[in-house]
Amino acid sequence: MANVESTVNLLSDSTGLKSKYIDIAGCNIHYVEQGNIAIDNSTFVFLHGFPEYWGTWRNQLSYFAQSHHVIAPDLPGYNLSDKPEALSFYEVPNLIDFFAEFIRQISPNRKIILVAHDWGGAIAWPLAAFHSALIEKLVIINAAHPSTFTREMINSSEQREKSGYIHQLIAHGAEQELLANNCLYLQNKIFATMRSSFVTDELIQSYIELWQKPGVVKGMLNYYRAMPQLAPNNAESNSHIGPVTAIDKMKIPRIIINIPTLVLWGEKDQAFVIENLNQLARYVSQLTLKRFPKASHWLTHECSDEINQAISQFILPK
Repeated sequence: MANVESTVNLLSDSTGLKSKYIDIAGCNIHYVEQGNIAIDNSTFVFLHGFPEYWGTWRNQLSYFAQSHHVIAPDLPGYNLSDKPEALSFYEVPNLIDFFAEFIRQISPNRKIILVAHDWGGAIAWPLAAFHSALIEKLVIINAAHPSTFTREMINSSEQREKSGYIHQLIAHGAEQELLANNCLYLQNKIFATMRSSFVTDELIQSYIELWQKPGVVKGMLNYYRAMPQLAPNNAESNSHIGPVTAIDKMKIPRIIINIPTLVLWGEKDQAFVIENLNQLARYVSQLTLKRFPKASHWLTHECSDEINQAISQFILPK
């Protein structure tokens, strides 16, 4: 499948990165790339989360491009990538197959190092489980493993409360709410919960411009509209009083990861209870866990240099 190179303003301060597109099953995906797969060390693929874009990885891209081939796509529905209309496209099984094909196309005959945050992690966990032949090592940043997340959604009222914002994101009129007042909801979602020393006017404006692109908010929200682990939006269901609820119907999946895996976790996460880390080794056979006690969900912004160092140590030959 052909790549089409283009120049975009987003790359003006990212020397060496090239902006490209690739068609995967009729969906045109934008990604940035630096390095040469034929001569450089392992290929890194970075998957961002909600409500971001490839630019969340700027520091990782510039750091690892010094010795590796690096690639960071905009997830489907985000930024410059296509925004499929069908909700079924955003169901996790389809996203797993989609990104497996993406990896095959951008790194043929060579395993990658997969690094993922938030929704990117929700895709990366099962991708590594079911397509391990494509992945050399896995790095997860503040994205709960599907098995432990489902367990906590069943057993933890705190996790259900933390996940309650999802009902706002899938409610009627959510797109208009997120776009209102210069995307104030999204500004509060990310910047008000990030350590203030890392928030700049330039960062805020770059994200507002991203969110206001046609179709982006709808594309981002479709991931939540298609997700399976959604708690009922009422207190009675949380206490298991009354009729059978969506919580009662949840089954804990056994997503087993048998490749070396590094989990980097900001302990002040606003979306996940820290108990998502409990018994993680039951599902990840070669687990390395590094905690960041003062960091939030937005670890890529708050601890970028520390992330680079931790990943560098992790990928060194043993």
